[in-house]
Amino acid sequence: MNLTHKSTLDTSASLDILDYQGASDWAIQHHYDVSNDFYKLWLDRTISYSCALWSEHESFESLESAQVGKLDYFVKQAQAKGANHVLEVGCGWGAMLKRLVEIYGVKQVTGLTLSQAQLDNIESFQHTGIQARLENWFNHCPNELYDSIISIEAFEAFVKPGLSQVEKVHAYHKFFQCCHQWLKPSGFLTLQTIAYGSMCAKEIKPLIINEIFPESDLPRFVEIAMAIEPLFEIVAIRNDRQDYVRTLKAWFKRLKANRTEAVCLIGEKRVIDYEQYLQHSIFGFASGAQNLLRITLRRIDKSSQS
Repeated sequence: MNLTHKSTLDTSASLDILDYQGASDWAIQHHYDVSNDFYKLWLDRTISYSCALWSEHESFESLESAQVGKLDYFVKQAQAKGANHVLEVGCGWGAMLKRLVEIYGVKQVTGLTLSQAQLDNIESFQHTGIQARLENWFNHCPNELYDSIISIEAFEAFVKPGLSQVEKVHAYHKFFQCCHQWLKPSGFLTLQTIAYGSMCAKEIKPLIINEIFPESDLPRFVEIAMAIEPLFEIVAIRNDRQDYVRTLKAWFKRLKANRTEAVCLIGEKRVIDYEQYLQHSIFGFASGAQNLLRITLRRIDKSSQS
């Protein structure tokens, strides 16, 4: 790929790491590096640890099918089919990366993660078209522009608890600024994130903040909307919180069914923590305290901003 817009990449390298407001490497690893075998017990075969996209007309749809449906939705929204190079920010255990190259004919995919366990799983694919990096998005300096960028439930770790709305918007804006610089003109960024609904930060259970997702906080949609200006336009947005209720119930059922093995892997206390976290989350999404946003954004070209 010829880099005809190299100048748009230069400023990302100049971001001061002291300005980074998101979760630390330790905080991410505390959660995701618990045990790959543990997560495989109760997630589906794709090891997708984010809200699935369930069909309204298939009441007996499997968890795996719904997770694949979610992946396909984001590929379509990002217009990534047949692309030369796609970036995934927060690539998990590699389900999206693998599907992009094996099903959708993407020539090269790059995934960013802060989890060594996730990186190890992706590297086990041994696919020349898949490159995963143990790297924070804040430090990412690509050599070429991406056709599309996808980020599924990484956004929640982009700010730490306790920041003001102004500080949060500023931190989010830096992310969108980087994505704008990394994308080809009119390129698409697709985003899935848990967001505050009717609840406020003080109502989050201490268990979730301290033991499950330390150093992470949720956005409100208004903060995202403020942060994208004048970089991206919103093409589509949907709130699928009921999909998360169904996903969490499926996870909880699978964890219960494999509880003995789970305890052997990570211990009784940690398993109880996960059970409580899943139950709290089911209530949160069912009540509207939390939302699940799926957002499609298109890069606004500088020439169109004048």
